Amino acid sequence: MKIATVVGTRPQFIKAMMVSKAVRKNHDEILIHTGQHCDANMSQVFFSGRGCPAPDYYIDAGLAAPGRQLAKMFDGLKAVFEWEKPDVVVVYGDSRSTLAGALAASKTGIPLAHVEAGLRCGKRAMPEEFIRELTDYLSAILFCPSEIAVRNLNKEGIINGNGAASGKETDTVRFRGSIIVNVGDVMYDALQECLNNGNCSPPSAAGRLPEPGEYLLATVHRAENADKKERLSVILESLVTLGEKVVFPVHPRTMKRISEFNLGGYLAHPNMVVIDPAGYDEMIWLCKNARKIITDSGGVQKEAFYLRVPCITLREETEWTETVERGCNVLVGCDRRLILEAVGASARGDWSGSPYGQGNASWLISRLLEEYFCPR
Repeated sequence: MKIATVVGTRPQFIKAMMVSKAVRKNHDEILIHTGQHCDANMSQVFFSGRGCPAPDYYIDAGLAAPGRQLAKMFDGLKAVFEWEKPDVVVVYGDSRSTLAGALAASKTGIPLAHVEAGLRCGKRAMPEEFIRELTDYLSAILFCPSEIAVRNLNKEGIINGNGAASGKETDTVRFRGSIIVNVGDVMYDALQECLNNGNCSPPSAAGRLPEPGEYLLATVHRAENADKKERLSVILESLVTLGEKVVFPVHPRTMKRISEFNLGGYLAHPNMVVIDPAGYDEMIWLCKNARKIITDSGGVQKEAFYLRVPCITLREETEWTETVERGCNVLVGCDRRLILEAVGASARGDWSGSPYGQGNASWLISRLLEEYFCPR
């Protein structure tokens, strides 16, 4: 079987790395990097230091306006698919790379598999929500990370003939030739491997970091926060007035906006410990040793949950609703009062159970791709 895997952003590199280890044991994989994250700190570190296979194709789509970037990705992916003729295309998450891969697979008539299918935050104006919905609609097989994700698809009409649907990892639901499977979260696989193999390590800036448990960890990168001066300034002002050390690995996009908006003074505040973007293993170390985490990242919300660290999310909604329902994650938007209250509140979350699977999602995905797409 020949599998074409499309990646373009940091979280996708991590997820694809785990699935690649499973599928490459018995099958051929073509790894295509769209170039969406072209900063070395955001992408190259995974290919050079984390065991992720080097890309077979690189589409230089970075540093362009969103529409032009998407068009370059689509054209490049379509050409690769037509040349390589894979049995299935695998896309991850909800980025422009995901959408480009889905559209190119549809155009070339190649079955599409979507990892992290069924996620919904309920805010259709968000580009990520639109990408999730469209990618799920185009997919032949939908790999869901949770039972709630399965139910989200059911609500949208992606159910079997009698309306029954189970979230169990071995159950499938067919609709218009599609298959829904709850396999769990691939990111849980990656975190388990990091911790079990002893790869979790502090970043190179460790000499400047506060002691474990004596800092807050903050990340900001989403367009709704980073690209709006009013929201970004409220978030940064809140961080420096918390009265605690805040470790802040600054995303390149956010650093660019901080400079454009003349907000650099916040980074010089004595409470702020500003460091370069951290590699995956380093980021897990930072999450694991933080007192609380303040973020707008979906991936970091889950990592906080897995590591049992209280999370404060700088959004009004989240696709990882289980973390909020359990009290492990609180949504504060960019409201300064809510941020301060959440940082000061006692941690009372329920971290029991495994709502995102057992840490074997990569193996299940590999097995099911072979079952449904391996030529007989």
